[in-house]
Amino acid sequence: MNKTFSQRPEDVQREWLLVDAEGKTLGRLASEIAKILRGKHKPTFTPHVDGGDFVVVINADKIRVTGDRLESKKYYRHSGYMGGLKEISLRRMLETHPERVLELTNAGGLPVMVETPRGG
Repeated sequence: MNKTFSQRPEDVQREWLLVDAEGKTLGRLASEIAKILRGKHKPTFTPHVDGGDFVVVINADKIRVTGDRLESKKYYRHSGYMGGLKEISLRRMLETHPERVLELTNAGGLPVMVETPRGG
């Protein structure tokens, strides 16, 4: 009878992957990156262990979006003060901080993993 494999944090072997974003669609690329960061592409995937690989993205400013998303998609942040809501379009974000576009897109596809210390 085969035992079910469950990966442990000390058994994780991480690799560095280089991803070229030129000409790739934003959402499809983000879902692939999220899968790699979580480790779902590995046969040793275990949901409660962070077994993903590291990802380096190049040409993030040459990413492709469809429709009128360059103007209609907005990113929001708040300063914490009254009337402090700031808004920036996807086009402007790609001009100024293209890496943040992928960071913010991938943040929605990743779970919040909180490690709690064991002990008694």
